[in-house]
Order: sequence, then C-alpha cells, then structure tokens
Amino acid sequence: MNKAFDATARGLRTFVSDVADGFFEITHNGFALVGLAIVFAALALVARPDLRKTGEEQLMGWLQSRKPAPEATDLEPTAIVRTTAASPGDLPKQQAAVAYWLSKKYRVAAEPLSVLVAEAYQLGKRTKLDPTLILAIMAVESSFNPFAQSHVGAQGLMQVMTRVHGDKYESAGGTLTAFDPVTNMRVGVKVLQECIARAGSLEGGLRYYVGAAKLEDDGGYAGKVMAEHERLQQVANGRNPPTTMPAAPIVRAQPIPVAVPPKPQHVAEPADPQKVALLSEVS
Repeated sequence: MNKAFDATARGLRTFVSDVADGFFEITHNGFALVGLAIVFAALALVARPDLRKTGEEQLMGWLQSRKPAPEATDLEPTAIVRTTAASPGDLPKQQAAVAYWLSKKYRVAAEPLSVLVAEAYQLGKRTKLDPTLILAIMAVESSFNPFAQSHVGAQGLMQVMTRVHGDKYESAGGTLTAFDPVTNMRVGVKVLQECIARAGSLEGGLRYYVGAAKLEDDGGYAGKVMAEHERLQQVANGRNPPTTMPAAPIVRAQPIPVAVPPKPQHVAEPADPQKVALLSEVS
C-alpha cells in the first residue's frame, strides 16, 4: 500500500515538474518571439517613415476615441477672439527681446505684452514715433496695467484723460473702450502726437502729455520716460540692461539755488612773547 502511494506521489511530482518546465519553456520562447517582433517592427518603422506616420495617426485616433467627453461649462469657445495675448515666439527677434525684457521688469506675462509690443511697432511705423518711446510711456504711466486709473481720472495703459479726449473713443464704441489695451494705445499715441506738435519738441510734448506744460516742475516725468526709452532702445539693439534700476532723478525747470557756505575768516595767531622780545632787541 505504501509503495503504491509513493509511486503515485512520484508520478504527480513528475507531472507537475514537466508541466512547469513546459510552461516556462513556452513563456521563454514567447518572450523571445515578442522581442524579435518588436525588433523587426522597429526596423520596419525606421526604414519606412510612411508606415510610422500611419501608425502614429491610427494610435492618436484610437486615443482620441477613448478620451472622455469634456465636462459642460459656461465658457465660450470663441473667448480666444477677445483675448489680448500672443506667443512671443511669433514676434520678430527684436520685438520678442523687448517683450521678454518688459515682462521680467514689470512682472507682466509675456503673452499680452507681445500684442502690445507688436502694436507699438505698427503705430510707430504709421506715426513716425519710436515704438520704444510708446512702450516707455506705458511703462511709466501704468506699469502695463490696462485697468489703471489716476486720482484725476486718467485711465488705461497710457493714462489718457477720458473726459477730455472722449471724442477720440467714439469710433471705437465709446469711452469704455479706454480699458481695451489696444484702443487705449491708439488714442494715447494720437494725444502724444498732438502734444509734440503743440510743444515743438519731444521733451516739451511729454510735459504737455503729463499736464505740466505751464508748471515749473513736471515731477521728473520727462526724465523717467526718456530714461526708460533709452533702456528699451538698448534692448532692441541687442543689449541687456538690468531690469532693476535706481529711481530716475527729478528734472526741474529751474535749478534750486544751493547756499554756498561762507569762507572761514583768517584769525590771526596770538603773538609769541619771545618773538616780540627778540624783535625789540634787534631794533
């Protein structure tokens, strides 16, 4: 009885061992075949780019078909039309450099700045104004905040006095378009042209623009604009001035008189008694 049981156990162990060996052999051969298939497929894709392209298209189509449907939202698919933004990489090299430099200095995204820089160059070409001057005025006036408003009512990127120049916004739809960046730029450039023509010079035009034409002091406004204008010209010419600059000095119409300290008066030294006595003996 025991011999029969032992024989049966040995038979089962042999059977299990044979099955396991066969399974591992089949698996090993299967992996080898899969590896060879992958190698041949890779060689075929390298040799036939058209096959690779077709496979990529089919795979992308399969992935797109399994992509879950987007959740319903209240966003409009045409919102991109109203967005004032563009890729800096689409700009010419010179304009892209200006956009990136302004973005770093004023901590504003480069994408909306790209639209403003491109518009400034187009306006400059039409009006014969340096585009970096237009950008410098925006930098000093609003630090590129299109919703900025001063305590006297100047609004938008170029801080145009809307109640004074409201007629210039009529063709765009009214004074509310003062907060549209591009519209504000165009109106601001018109105002700047009028100021320069009235003053007869750029610096004088800037004083008119800021409302300090009849004042002795413009608060350093023209000096700040011209300093930023010069830095932007350097950027446009391939140089890279630092983005952190000391405050521009205040330019005054009349220099402040400086009191000159009086010269110290010469005080005679007290006479030496010994020298006096010696001189008396000689005489």
